Amino acid sequence: MRLDKFLKISRLIKRRTLAKEVADQGRIRINGTQSKAASNVAVGDELTIQFGQKVLTIEVKSLKENVTKDEAASLYEIKKEEPVNQS
Repeated sequence: MRLDKFLKISRLIKRRTLAKEVADQGRIRINGTQSKAASNVAVGDELTIQFGQKVLTIEVKSLKENVTKDEAASLYEIKKEEPVNQS
């Protein structure tokens, strides 16, 4: 599944166009590698996403084409959430 689509379906990012912008800005890594919106996401991958002042690290648990709002959180597991390091 494409990275931007996964982010939208899992509701980590509300809109797919926004997910694409975030990925194209280089703020998302899959297993430590900088990723574009079209990168493939697989079960077991570790995503690191930089949101404004925090960095979120998640593990992909499941991939589904359609999920309800209640099921969205079951697609991933939060591994780490930390503030952005200010230099």
